[in-house]
Amino acid sequence: MLLSLATLLACATTPPAADVGAVDLSLGLVPYEAAGRAPVEVPATKVAPALVLHNAQILTAAGEDIASGYIVLRDGRIEALGAGTPPEEIPDATLIDAKGGVVTPGLIDTHSHLGVYPSPGAKAHGDGNEATSPTTAGVWAEHSFWPQDPGLKRAVAGGVTTLQALPGSANLIGGRGVVLHLVPTRGSRAMRFPGAPETVKMACGENPKRVYGGKGGAPSTRMGNLRGQRAAFASAQRHLEDWERHAQALADHNGKGLPPQAPARDLDQETLVGVLRGEVLPQVHCYRADDMLSILQLADEFGFEIRSFHHALEAYKIRDILAEKGVASSTWADWWGFKLEAYDGIPQNAALLTESGARAIIHSDSSVGIQRLNQEAAKAYYAGVHAGVAIDENEALRWITANPAWALGIQDEVGTLEPGKRADLVLWDGHPFSNYTSASQVYIDGALVFDTNNPGAPWSDFVTGQGVAP
Repeated sequence: MLLSLATLLACATTPPAADVGAVDLSLGLVPYEAAGRAPVEVPATKVAPALVLHNAQILTAAGEDIASGYIVLRDGRIEALGAGTPPEEIPDATLIDAKGGVVTPGLIDTHSHLGVYPSPGAKAHGDGNEATSPTTAGVWAEHSFWPQDPGLKRAVAGGVTTLQALPGSANLIGGRGVVLHLVPTRGSRAMRFPGAPETVKMACGENPKRVYGGKGGAPSTRMGNLRGQRAAFASAQRHLEDWERHAQALADHNGKGLPPQAPARDLDQETLVGVLRGEVLPQVHCYRADDMLSILQLADEFGFEIRSFHHALEAYKIRDILAEKGVASSTWADWWGFKLEAYDGIPQNAALLTESGARAIIHSDSSVGIQRLNQEAAKAYYAGVHAGVAIDENEALRWITANPAWALGIQDEVGTLEPGKRADLVLWDGHPFSNYTSASQVYIDGALVFDTNNPGAPWSDFVTGQGVAP
């Protein structure tokens, strides 16, 4: 009988979750690790073997390209890398001949709806938009994410090791995203990238006003969009002030008499208070330059920072401001024109942003595009080169590695090939910017998760026995 990897996981011994202690509500925020938020499923620790990939071109995305060299993986981390042949003595390590292939960091997609709009696309699977109110900051994409989505293995086969699954863009504030390490688990929480910050999805422009104005409600205009977002953050500001007063009252109480009563918990406000405190990273769906400027002004008004604009087809028009503010732009290579706010998109967008010192990212927003993120970056790179924009391949590789890692707050762990970082990497059978190239092997935390010569069992029960490709 053919069993999926998910079914086999269910047969494994699952250790109990750690005791994380009492919940700290001193400022109205529940720590992610608090009781009730730890995963029920704790995957057994996979001890990756010590490996040495050698005879490889190594593109580190950190500015160093090694024409022929080696990389040592141990205990899930990069232990060393260098040019030439590996040292003669590397204890207990298995040598893998890359045969002249190219090694890069694992690819990172900042904008995916895999798992929340999984394949096959059916109404029963449409869990990405909680389109019942323009502001739903308290919902979490994690709670819609289906780890059995067959698209996940296809993404890994394209070299993607980490993605951010986001709510859709119907709402002004659509809820929390979730950063996931693409290893098979039965529950979404167990897939969370260790230590990744919380994120929140926001949206401006046409989508919210179409969804809610189309229902005869509000917002129905761009000024209605901004009013709704300003009102939400004004309320969150008051909520934070209530908790700060409560914290001060607790400090002054000094154990005498009954303690002061805490404000009521509010799930929507907890997310937005996290934004105000810099603990939740805003990811904002926005196409037009003027809309992005409005959102930046909103952030200035309430004292928080935008981490990344998503889609951002007119980011090139304000690239000086984005560079100065340190805001990333997660965009496409060449999608444009499918609605009016996408009309001024140009294929040189990412290159112009990079040339100006802004942080460019190529994302997918597509279950198909995520399978060829390397080719999408190549298209954007060559569009810039042919237009005379001064960029190089290392900068273009960073559009799908180091820069998205920064946008998700995990840049100290992944995104470049450097000693001490997680051993998330891809071995390609050619240069990753060629459309003739495929991923030969993909490693996450030093463990082989995809091998084109040995695809293994499907990750999803859904495709088991269905006569479709895994």
